[in-house]
Amino acid sequence: MDRPENLILKDAEPRIHPTAELKGCKLGRYASIGERVILREVSVGDFSYFERHCEAIYTTIGKFCSVAANSRINALEHPIERLTQHKVSYRPNEYFRWLGVDTEFRARRQAKSVSVGHDVWIGHGAVIMPGVAIGNGAVIGANAVVTHDVAPYTMVAGVPARPLRARFSAAVAARIEALAWWDWAPEKLASAIPDMQAMPIEAFLDRWEETLIDTGRTPSST
Repeated sequence: MDRPENLILKDAEPRIHPTAELKGCKLGRYASIGERVILREVSVGDFSYFERHCEAIYTTIGKFCSVAANSRINALEHPIERLTQHKVSYRPNEYFRWLGVDTEFRARRQAKSVSVGHDVWIGHGAVIMPGVAIGNGAVIGANAVVTHDVAPYTMVAGVPARPLRARFSAAVAARIEALAWWDWAPEKLASAIPDMQAMPIEAFLDRWEETLIDTGRTPSST
């Protein structure tokens, strides 16, 4: 694409719906946060987006992730070992004066952060439980409850979520990992999109791996 850069690229500033609530968050370029989304201490990578009515806390989201409506990432844990599992024991400040938030319980929750890789699709209404790691390119089915780590390029579904199949062969997945297209500069990404749309995955990899080799770059070069 040989048009001037300012005609190819749109404004890279994150887009946040006015009804969204964010606290202690970091948003990458082109990130989008939808209607009534609630995020607390969440890092969102470039181009990733949350659709309406999602919630997440203590989570790192990679680049180019798609989070469908009504999803919950790092769902709240309750202290079931205590006399009461009600929040009166860890957020007594909501009910009583001079009793503060239980900082030890908060630290326990923060220690069970969730990690989501690049290009992950989290389907409508999915719930990701505390401490889970989801690999690059994974797919989480609608209404799934994810209680264990998900391997890269694996599709999971169900309650609890179980593997259905791999998106690609191990060899193709390894080539995608090496290509690391999510780290490309926006200009390069724009030039590759027509091939993404038209080419089978292996043909796309053949072409873009060869292009990078011809220019003397490594696959992850930007």
